[in-house]
Amino acid sequence: MHSTTFQSVRHMPMIGAAVALAAGMLVALTPSAAHAASGASLPFTSVEAESATTTGTRIGPDYTQGTLASEASGRQAVRLGSGQRVEFTVPRAANAVNVSYSVPDGQSGSLDVYVNGVKISRTLAVTSKYSYVDTSWIAGAKTHHFFDDSRLLLGQNVQQGDKVALVSTGTQVTVDVADFEQVAGAAAQPAGSVSVVSKGADPSGAGDSTQAFRDAISAAQGGVVWIPPGDYRLTSSLSGVQNVTLQGAGQWYSVVHTSRFIDQSGSSGGVHIKDFAVIGEVTERVDSNPDNFVNGTLGPGSSVSGMWIQHLKCGFWLTGNNDNLVVENNRILDTTADGLNLNGGAHGVIVRNNFLRNQGDDSLAMWSLNSPDTNSSFENNTISQPNLANGIAIYGGTNITVRNNLVSDTNALGSGIAISNQKFLDPFSPLAGTITVDGNTLVRTGAINPNWGHPMGALRVDSYDSAVNATVNITNTTITNSPYSAFEFVSGGGHGYSTGNVTVSGATVQNTGTVVVQAEAQGAARFSNVQATGVGAAGIYNCPYPSGSGTFTITDGGGNSGWSSTWSDCSTWPQPGQGTPPPDQNTNLAKGRPATATGSQDVYTPGRAVDGDANTYWESANNAFPQAWTVDLGSNQAVRRLVLKLPPSSAWSARTQTLSVLGGTDGSTYSTVVGSTGYRFDPATGNTVTVALPSGTNLRYLRVDVTANTGWPAAQFSEVEAYQTS
Repeated sequence: MHSTTFQSVRHMPMIGAAVALAAGMLVALTPSAAHAASGASLPFTSVEAESATTTGTRIGPDYTQGTLASEASGRQAVRLGSGQRVEFTVPRAANAVNVSYSVPDGQSGSLDVYVNGVKISRTLAVTSKYSYVDTSWIAGAKTHHFFDDSRLLLGQNVQQGDKVALVSTGTQVTVDVADFEQVAGAAAQPAGSVSVVSKGADPSGAGDSTQAFRDAISAAQGGVVWIPPGDYRLTSSLSGVQNVTLQGAGQWYSVVHTSRFIDQSGSSGGVHIKDFAVIGEVTERVDSNPDNFVNGTLGPGSSVSGMWIQHLKCGFWLTGNNDNLVVENNRILDTTADGLNLNGGAHGVIVRNNFLRNQGDDSLAMWSLNSPDTNSSFENNTISQPNLANGIAIYGGTNITVRNNLVSDTNALGSGIAISNQKFLDPFSPLAGTITVDGNTLVRTGAINPNWGHPMGALRVDSYDSAVNATVNITNTTITNSPYSAFEFVSGGGHGYSTGNVTVSGATVQNTGTVVVQAEAQGAARFSNVQATGVGAAGIYNCPYPSGSGTFTITDGGGNSGWSSTWSDCSTWPQPGQGTPPPDQNTNLAKGRPATATGSQDVYTPGRAVDGDANTYWESANNAFPQAWTVDLGSNQAVRRLVLKLPPSSAWSARTQTLSVLGGTDGSTYSTVVGSTGYRFDPATGNTVTVALPSGTNLRYLRVDVTANTGWPAAQFSEVEAYQTS
């Protein structure tokens, strides 16, 4: 799912696992005993091509949408011309390899494979058939989905330290990562099971096995349908699947070729699917087509495990009754849209220990359409390279858990994890109850949103279509090498809804490109034991939108370090590695900052006094003195001078406003800085008043209290400017 509302800067109408890239391998490091490791326990070990020996060309790193390297694992890869090679050092005993690669659009070919310098008889097929997806109806999308996966049983065992080389045979191939795996032998047929071959299925893949699968399912009610080793072609989807187990000899041996495996709107449940592969022929994304592994429901008490799911639109698009479904130990690769989406009404669903790579939308999502997803969880999943949305997205729902996941390398329109009230359609059930986000590790996540014109954080809380009123607990998080910010709080629809009731505790942030906290919406969050190192620009960007919609309050719960500074200019976005610019004492500290007031008249809102335009103005409620106007400067500032303005037009008559200036550091307690005085505003002298502040004034929250106005029965300012020079 995607965030599409345009949003330009200020003008919108350590506990837990750490991750290291060691010897080119992305690995989850064992954390302290206080918390479990992030990510799935996988049967393979991945090695990045850029860490291998090569005669080709290393590309990247690059985070620019639409570039090949930006979609690669680690944002780097190796490009091979004809005859060039990349040679991997095998990290573990293995007899199989799966390779993530890309070839130019419209081309296909193969890679020769060498083991310890000896060419083997088998080759690795490569093609662009399933890549280069265009989704012009999605705002902000460009051609994407450049990579694909190809797997090969080597026909021999290799040991740790052996060399496996891939050599281009003519087609230019960009190699991203190789997964080395020791694949066990094919499993034997369970006693009493019904083989699809006994019902006429063709294991050569030449014949249509659809009816044979249907007949086996019918015959095996309450039992097991056996899918022997082989390739089986289905030409239409299965339905009426209930009270049955579909079991194969292993995901490398039993392969079903279909773009629509199960499509049904109802089932009594008790469906168990395990240990085979379903590989489709989906080459583009057509949202009206049910080109999914499971479309609809498996029914209550069902499970899916040990599956290899590839080249489909979605792995799972789940609606209806899927109560207590367990989805675990699967691989979901190269889908043109979501890996898995709980599309409303999911109760007690557990999705755990899965590996997902190269999704064209959210890798894992809950979307509470029609009825809420409740008491469901995404746990210990490893997600890599979603190329048009989030690694994990929670759109509404009640009492949801996102725990111990490892997400890396999100691209355009996506965060590593999004907790959101973006509804897309009605009826929608917003976030409610307690949303638990615990023990997750995010690596190189977050991206520029081309519709907003600014970044999305590694972990995003988004009041897109309504305020976030649920309790959101974000604990034990590790965020590493985010290209932009770590934690983002935003109202992505541009409405300024609140993101409150958020607690962030026990986080480690390393080498974030811009800021640790990117606050763009009113609301509040409490931070404790959040420790940051290598912050690129400043600790905090605190500029809620729309101006005047409210403030975002950051409460320091203690134990925080490395991110106390605040980006001072809400009219510009900090750039990666830019660093906090040296303070310019002639800079208006109030411009673009969040402003509030005790009252406003019609469209004359508080933000108009900090919008940089002297022709627009704030006006308080009429006939209701005293009135107060307040601006949050973002951090404590040594303010020495205020410039108060009214519109310069001669249509404004001269007037005197009686006012005092107050200051505070926490937004709740204020002390008087300048006592009550009458100040004359006269168009003949620019309708401008200067107020000198005493030496030693240090404040974050600047308040102007107005008790009288001789020209109108309300407080009025077109600009309130704050400077460090006297």
